[in-house]
Amino acid sequence: MTQGSESGRIEILYEDDLLVAAVKPAGLPTANAPVGRPSLYTWLKDRLGQDAFVGIVSRLDAPVSGVVVAAKTPAAAANLAEQFRSREVGKRYLAVVAGRFPAPLEEWIEWNDHILRGGSGQPSVILTAGGGSEGALAGRAPGQGRGRLQGRPAQRRPDQGEPQDAHTRARVIHRAGEVSLVELDPRTGRRHQLRSQLASRGCSIVGDRLYGSRLPFPVPGGIALHAASLGLRDPATGQERIFSAPAPAGWRQAFPSLLATLGR
Repeated sequence: MTQGSESGRIEILYEDDLLVAAVKPAGLPTANAPVGRPSLYTWLKDRLGQDAFVGIVSRLDAPVSGVVVAAKTPAAAANLAEQFRSREVGKRYLAVVAGRFPAPLEEWIEWNDHILRGGSGQPSVILTAGGGSEGALAGRAPGQGRGRLQGRPAQRRPDQGEPQDAHTRARVIHRAGEVSLVELDPRTGRRHQLRSQLASRGCSIVGDRLYGSRLPFPVPGGIALHAASLGLRDPATGQERIFSAPAPAGWRQAFPSLLATLGR
């Protein structure tokens, strides 16, 4: 089921009495938009009724497209929120990045970083660009890449709080000229986690000017980052459910050689 919004088409992937899974278009906030501005939350309220319960349990930055899940009852919201807190939810993202991805083609690498949350309109900062047990970053010398983002020293501001762990597995699927298609499996969900982790390694997401990208993205207000799938347990039955959405059509027009490798 697909319905229009001011920021693109919103597709409903699944819905029952407890939850709804939708595909958020790039440029549309998930929630907490200024008064009078649309968001996925206001769209769901309009669709389900203003008295209906809508619990946003997964969020995407406004420029990011992809799968978002909302609960339709407080009990379902609590159940799903606990799955996210305990890191039981499986997440898969696709990104188109500029620059050289720091690993061979198809080789999974693991990033175990410390991240400082950015303030409103400010980028989050990677304090430690660290390697895990897999791939090219595993042999990185201690302290290499530490404390810098796009050539700027990482200095903590009082309003940023304490650094948080940020864990992601990543691999490059295909390269074409100056851009690459990257698959990402985040194990934590920090603010701008994937955007800052990629930028700190010299491969900013296409269209992400906040993190240094110089290449334009064809969708106004969007960047080339897409939440391709979300896997969780049904709050009623415990059955595993995986909600998936292919990369947006605009990606295929902008990056035809990269997207051809996905086979759809």
